[in-house]
Amino acid sequence: MAVDHTRFLADLHKLRSFGASGVGKGVIRPAYSEADIAARKWLAERMSDAGLTPHFDPVGNLFGLAEGQSLLMGSHSDSQPEGGWLDGALGVIAALEVARSSDLPISVVSFQDEEGRFGVTTGSAVWSKGLLLSKADTLTDASGTTFRDARSSMTDLAAGFVDPARFRGFIEMHIEQGPTLDSNDEKIGVVTDIVGIRDMVITFDGQQNHAGTTPMHLRRDAFQAVSVFNTRINDLFRNVVTPQTVWTIGRVDLHPNASSIVPGRARFSMQWRDGDSDRLGRMEAIIRDTAQDVAAELDLSLDFGPMLGLEPVAMDGALRRALQVGAEQVAPGKWRDMPSGALHDATNVSQLMPVAMLFVPSINGISHDFAEDTAEDDLVAGLRVLDLAVRELGL
Repeated sequence: MAVDHTRFLADLHKLRSFGASGVGKGVIRPAYSEADIAARKWLAERMSDAGLTPHFDPVGNLFGLAEGQSLLMGSHSDSQPEGGWLDGALGVIAALEVARSSDLPISVVSFQDEEGRFGVTTGSAVWSKGLLLSKADTLTDASGTTFRDARSSMTDLAAGFVDPARFRGFIEMHIEQGPTLDSNDEKIGVVTDIVGIRDMVITFDGQQNHAGTTPMHLRRDAFQAVSVFNTRINDLFRNVVTPQTVWTIGRVDLHPNASSIVPGRARFSMQWRDGDSDRLGRMEAIIRDTAQDVAAELDLSLDFGPMLGLEPVAMDGALRRALQVGAEQVAPGKWRDMPSGALHDATNVSQLMPVAMLFVPSINGISHDFAEDTAEDDLVAGLRVLDLAVRELGL
């Protein structure tokens, strides 16, 4: 049976309705939110309608299981706090459409907390045993809620962990989340490898004080430490990084966060990504040394939170070749092999089985934003490549 493009797009738009932001096609569906849980319950119904057996595990990962050995496909359905409608959702709905259209055994998954409310791809990290559940339970979000408390909202749905041995491999379809395909008028990207990532929280503690009466030379201003730290690492990284290396301070929390008070505490996220594990390690050393130097110079105390991260991962050759065959049939001369600069659940799953990934264009390279979008023709092209790849594999 051929994939049904109309049904695929209708389900994709239906999923968007859970947590719809009201701004363009954007969604607000963070992990374990009411919208996220409602979306997962709806997905479970659609899996059941497709002849799959829905199964929630202890952390909220949702599997639609085919009988016996199968190929696993999917992604995630949680979103960023201000998220796009396709990030993760595309891979789940595309997998569902291929599963219900194919005579071959296909299982579907929507992993939980890929977007990192609590960590780095938390749901698939726990399932792949890269992160102990006991350790995951101690992780907290920005509001101080623990992972344990958040996942308790799905206790009534949860059963045991799915045995990964029942799957032959994993394929994840995703939007590119970058400008390469769109700017080159290409329809498909077949992923060669996924970069590694490191992520931790750094805290400078100084002395909060009156902003009008505390002389500048006597201040122990925690925010000034963040400013100095950021300037220095940009300079110190210069002889270590490549044009593909990226690093980000994406969140800064000041205490007490008032306009007339010198900040006594600055807590900020530090994340860096590269395709080389050794380079990631050298960057970590620079980050730690620089933070210690800044703290000493400004008479501040310093704390490093837990280091979270994943190693770079190469895609499986056989799965990748099947995607290449499909890409050439659907978009001859309009596809490319390319690395992924974004992190994906496939990184964790690679510890359990062969993995591969497929990209479709992101309009103007925008993602993690309400403006995220992809032309429907390109969405359908990606679905067709996925379907052809499964047929090529023959399972």
